[in-house]
Amino acid sequence: MRARVWAPDATSLSIQLRPDRSDAAVAPMTRISDGWWEGPVLVPGTDYAYEVDGRGPFPDPRSAWQPHGVHGFSRAFDPSRHLWHDQSWGGIDALGAVTYELHVGTFTPGGTLDAIDARHLSDLARRGIQMIELMPLAAFPGERGWGYDGVALYAVHDPYGGPEALQRFVDRAHAAGLGVCLDVVYNHLGPDGNYLAQYGPYFTDAHETPWGWAVNLDQPGSEGMRGFLIDNAVRWMRDFHVDCLRLDAVHALQDDSPRHLLAELSDTVAALSATLGRPLSLVAESDLNQAAMVMPTAEGGMGMTAQWADDVHHALHAYLTEETHGYYGDFGSAATLDKAFRGVFVHDGTYSTFRGKPWGAPVPPEVDRRRFVVFASNHDQVGNRALGDRPASRLTPGAQAASLALILLGPFTPMLFMGEEYGETRPFMFFTDHAEPLGSAVSDGRRSEFAGHGWEELYGGDVSVPDPQDRQTFLRSKLGSGLAATTETQRRIEAWVAEVMTARDLTRDPAAWEPFPVSVSESAPRVLTMRGPVIVHANLSAHEAMLPAGAVIATFGRCTSADDCLKLGPDSVALVAAPH
Repeated sequence: MRARVWAPDATSLSIQLRPDRSDAAVAPMTRISDGWWEGPVLVPGTDYAYEVDGRGPFPDPRSAWQPHGVHGFSRAFDPSRHLWHDQSWGGIDALGAVTYELHVGTFTPGGTLDAIDARHLSDLARRGIQMIELMPLAAFPGERGWGYDGVALYAVHDPYGGPEALQRFVDRAHAAGLGVCLDVVYNHLGPDGNYLAQYGPYFTDAHETPWGWAVNLDQPGSEGMRGFLIDNAVRWMRDFHVDCLRLDAVHALQDDSPRHLLAELSDTVAALSATLGRPLSLVAESDLNQAAMVMPTAEGGMGMTAQWADDVHHALHAYLTEETHGYYGDFGSAATLDKAFRGVFVHDGTYSTFRGKPWGAPVPPEVDRRRFVVFASNHDQVGNRALGDRPASRLTPGAQAASLALILLGPFTPMLFMGEEYGETRPFMFFTDHAEPLGSAVSDGRRSEFAGHGWEELYGGDVSVPDPQDRQTFLRSKLGSGLAATTETQRRIEAWVAEVMTARDLTRDPAAWEPFPVSVSESAPRVLTMRGPVIVHANLSAHEAMLPAGAVIATFGRCTSADDCLKLGPDSVALVAAPH
């Protein structure tokens, strides 16, 4: 590979090579065109960094490997050296694929990509998982963290194993029949180790974000950042064989240019998919509640394959837990749950009390509901709670079973959070490994964030928020030695998920779905029914419920069928085949 870097305003640029060896050298870079500079050919494994107008040395903005941390020298990496074994892999479309979100550092005791071995992957495939979604891998400061403060967006976090480990992981996943989705953060870079501004106008103060400077997508010099992000997406899919990218918080990508970055990215990925001959997907996390996110670019949309649907989560979580604090204030009723399953967005132009204004727009009925990713848990909805507690630690077994059935058998694209498939109750907390003074600022900010907001009432007393900088917070978030049930309740949940996954085969045809209700019994508001190709009856009340009988597929809890009537005991769920 030849050293190349974009620095349009620099008057001089040089490269430092092999700083820790006797043959260390400094070589000048040559300006070529369009703000690019070029230098010597780099042998894979060579450590290097750039000096810009006498400042530095700084890591390569497109560094693939940061073995010395985000402040250290980059190391040259040639992705073509990997001998791939996935030639028979035909790819997978994210649309409708059962997705499984995991955090590399806490999924196994080893906390690396290589530690997620063939046994883990085969086990997930056996359970019905089709796509693994990895939380961000871009290099970030310290050893542990969620990854949303990454600063070397082309590098794979070295404590996870670096870029070679990601190639090996994708190879193993494809061998197990699993697609790989990588969570990428394009809306901002973290504050520690971010050297992009040393090279050129990658950021702008024309827009504001919750994290400070906005990435420059529409101001003078924006071609640098736009190319930086689009090339990044192409690289993961082409050089690392990744099948899908999940784009973090795209509502923070502020772009007033004639063609939004997301539309340009969508068209670029579609062209790459045609070239590679396999499906490639883009899944957006968007807070806008706008179906235009998944509409084709030719129709003025952003062209995303799918987008996360937080309103479905909020409606289900608030109904099952009866939590109505914070952004759950407009949720909790059966009618709201029904609206979410019918229309995706609860706030579809209606007033949002949390935001203090009307929000969103309706989803046209012709839009394929698989274009919306739904979940009962994810890293945000668990980890951003004061104690990082999972729903499984608070819900009854029947409520857990109902939650899993509604997510997995609904018309959407379902996603599970690691451990959810067997009712894991270990917390998943927010953890960081920042140097001072940033570390203390993060700890103090976390404590103040959860002062009030109803957490004391929810948890039944004073809330001692775990310190994100404490290594024990990270260690307590690890799943343990294996993805296995250890209690009787977990064994029941594990067996139930297997039955639900089998029943899911009856829901695969999108044409079988029509707008349908999640209705409740007038006499018992904690008895609900979701109608679709598979009907889900859930009795979350304290009394037996009488429901219409049918061809029972599976039951959780006490259920008997007689005289065209289904007797469902308290805290029980039944799956029934819909009549033809």
